[in-house]
Amino acid sequence: MRSVHVVLRKEDIDEVALGNGKVAVVFDILLATSAITAALSFGAASVIPARSAQEAKAQANLLANGNYELVGEYEGNTIDGFYPPFPLFLQTFCLGKTLILSTTNGTVAIRKAMNAGHLYAGSLLNGRALAEHICRHHSSETIVAICAGSSGRFCLEDFYGAGYFISCLLQCGASERGLSDAAMAALLFYEKYHTESDGKTVLASSRTGRWMLAHGLAADMDYIHRQGALSVIPVLQKTASGWEIRDAAKQTFSF
Repeated sequence: MRSVHVVLRKEDIDEVALGNGKVAVVFDILLATSAITAALSFGAASVIPARSAQEAKAQANLLANGNYELVGEYEGNTIDGFYPPFPLFLQTFCLGKTLILSTTNGTVAIRKAMNAGHLYAGSLLNGRALAEHICRHHSSETIVAICAGSSGRFCLEDFYGAGYFISCLLQCGASERGLSDAAMAALLFYEKYHTESDGKTVLASSRTGRWMLAHGLAADMDYIHRQGALSVIPVLQKTASGWEIRDAAKQTFSF
């Protein structure tokens, strides 16, 4: 691939530059992109990313009753009338459904990155499969790993997830020569804490990780840390009803 860059917060996304054929991969490890990956692995038909609860409800009005579920949080609180976006909870109701997902950071980052030539959702769960897919289908393109961050703040876990993804890209044949300084920093950070125990410590030490532990979500955090466990390739697609994230691993696409 031509080069690999890392954006540290969704607020730093250059929407115009992404529109020049870039391949974007959004990371919101705790929780949105991990929830998207998990939901698709649990059999959700698709995920519609919304910028806000209001937008999610408007999207729901366009779909048939019984075909969708509203999922989301704002500033850590589950939105009234929505399901919480916790991966292990999603498996109880998402089979065959379209999830309309609104989160404080991850879905906003996805929507801000929609000008990219191709847009994927990345996580620790699917980083290896996603890297293999990108090396296979986008070997000559510029890759931009986008850390969603948290309301304008840098997030440790997103940086770690981007580093894991970059490590997987290198194992698939990408060259270190194409890494920007931010991409190299993410890689070096991941390599320092790449073991299972160290990785869990990184997640648990992050601001959102501490919040999850305080709210009894240790099992979800352990699930999210399962590096390379899933082969799901969440890709944003234009459909008849709008933009949806589907699993490219289950479909045939022309890239």
